[in-house]
Order: sequence, then structure tokens, then C-alpha cells
Amino acid sequence: MADTERRHHGNRHGRSEAARQAVLQAADDLLAEKGFAGVTMEGIAARAGVAKQTVYRWWSGKTAVLVDALVEDLAEDLTPPDHGLLALDLPAYLAQLAHVLSATDTGAVFKALIAQAQHDPAFGAGFRARYLDEQRRRDRLPLERAVARGELPAGIDVAAETDRLVGPLYYRVLVTDEPIGRDYTDRLAHDFLDRVLHERGPAAPR
Repeated sequence: MADTERRHHGNRHGRSEAARQAVLQAADDLLAEKGFAGVTMEGIAARAGVAKQTVYRWWSGKTAVLVDALVEDLAEDLTPPDHGLLALDLPAYLAQLAHVLSATDTGAVFKALIAQAQHDPAFGAGFRARYLDEQRRRDRLPLERAVARGELPAGIDVAAETDRLVGPLYYRVLVTDEPIGRDYTDRLAHDFLDRVLHERGPAAPR
């Protein structure tokens, strides 16, 4: 009896997680197809093949669904590479970030939620706390690893230097809509490496 109950409990949670992932994917797809205004909780439920009550049990509204979808997608799509050398890690990560922001459904969700945050201050505060802290941690990781390896000076302002690196990407995606292809991201990385490694010099050996 106990074994049967445990198996049933596990299957129930497995089905719940499958339904949750279906809802998140449905929200991503609908946003890409219809834009933010065209996404509804009813539409998400229908696309995911679940009852509307199921969606409302987990999320209060479509923005909450889209924030969760964005957070999970970015955690999967934007893991900073670790080749053990900043000259490899930094260009790769900037290119990866640029691609996700400008050419994927994840980027479309990001832009839609940033736009919504301008009109809904309460949502904007929660979105920044939920999304931006984690994303800024990912953006800083290549430089933090380089400091730990001794490639960058220990006293470097990692937060400020990261802003100088990724800021132009967000600016082009959200404001000017200029291209952010590999030539552009490689130039950002090269300029940073040239300035920090050559002008400041490498950190002292440990």
C-alpha cells in the first residue's frame, strides 16, 4: 500500500511539472506569435492543453507566467561559458547574450516585459527584483572568474565593467534596434581586453 501511494504521488508531481512546462512554452509561443496584448490566460491554457483553473492555480496572470518563462529560458540559454581564459569566455558570452536578446522567443518575452514594466510600476519593481538580479549575476560571471584566475586585477570594479560591456547590447535591443551581430560583440570584447589587460596590465601572479 505504501509503495503504491508513493508511486502515485511521484506520478502526480511528474504530471504537474509536465503541465507547468507546457504552460510556460505556450506563453512563449503565443507572445512570439501575437505580441503581449494578444496573450491571455485563456489562450495560454488552450495552447498548453490544460484547464484555465490549472494556470490560475500557479500564476495570478499572464505577466507572472511570462516572467517565469523568461527566468527559466535565460537560466537554460545564457549559461556563461567557462573555457578557462577570458579572451575566449568574454566574446562567446557577449555573442550568446546578443543572440538571445535579438533573435529568439526568449528575447521577445524580455522586450515585452520591459515594455510592460514602463506602464506598471508595481510589476516593474517585482520584475527587476526577480529577473535583473539573476541576470546581472550571469553577466558578471565571466569577469568574476577571470579575477579569481588572476587574469584581471583584484581591485577591478566588476559591476561597472560589466555594465560597460553589456549595456550597449541592451541599448541597441531596446532603444535603437541596431544590429548586434558577432562583429559588434567581438569588438566590444576586444576593446575591453585591450584596455584592461594591456593598459592596466595583468594582475600580479598568485
